[in-house]
Amino acid sequence: MKHTFYKNTKIAYSDTGKGTAIVLLHGFLENSTMWNAHVEELAQKHRVICVDLLGHGSTDCLGYVHTMEDMADAVHHVLHELKLRKVVLVGHSMGGYVALALAELYPDMMKGLVLVNSTARADSDERKLNRNRAILAVKKSYITAIRMAIANLFSEENRDRLVDEIEVVKEEALKTPLQGIVAAQEGMKVRNDREVLLHLTPYPKVLILGEKDPVLNYEETKDQVENSDVELVTFNDGHMSHIENRDELTKVLLGFLKKV
Repeated sequence: MKHTFYKNTKIAYSDTGKGTAIVLLHGFLENSTMWNAHVEELAQKHRVICVDLLGHGSTDCLGYVHTMEDMADAVHHVLHELKLRKVVLVGHSMGGYVALALAELYPDMMKGLVLVNSTARADSDERKLNRNRAILAVKKSYITAIRMAIANLFSEENRDRLVDEIEVVKEEALKTPLQGIVAAQEGMKVRNDREVLLHLTPYPKVLILGEKDPVLNYEETKDQVENSDVELVTFNDGHMSHIENRDELTKVLLGFLKKV
């Protein structure tokens, strides 16, 4: 990992390969290692940048609330340092919220957008309450709360099939500092609705969803791309498509990159 400083805060990133620049943004409680299996293949013909978002991985915390705009500006700082003018953004879950914020703030940079197990909609009132509960739980019992949160991201049938992989995800999640966890939850809670970007932006877009996603209701989430030019890709599993549907996801990304 390389690093740069944004507002006196260390931001960690990796930069591999040459060609069209594709930026991979991880989800909540994850870090850029989640993309390891995909980078190898993508970097054969493309330039792949992975960024650890604020308070995750090897990137430091910036404050007590990390808004999606804060995270987007930190990613933009990395891209500016690398002198990249146009990029394809791929965001998993929270990384999708950050990608959407970046697309709104810096529209001229956008060459394409891929949302993986993510949504352009703001949190519902119920979701905000769940985030408040999650913040209390992780403050009370950090390890238990995180281990449980990770297991609940996979479809039920995959929790037995992918025991080893899930354990690795839990170990990585436990590297996330408490401040980073709370700041991200607070930031996700207040994020703007950006559904309009799916309908009015000119670049190619894909929404990848899991039919058995325990976090995002499939029917409600896919509803936001109706009557739009966004391509919908559906996998038959949970919220962690990069693990549950690893090969299929790589295939979709490579196909998308040919179009842009």
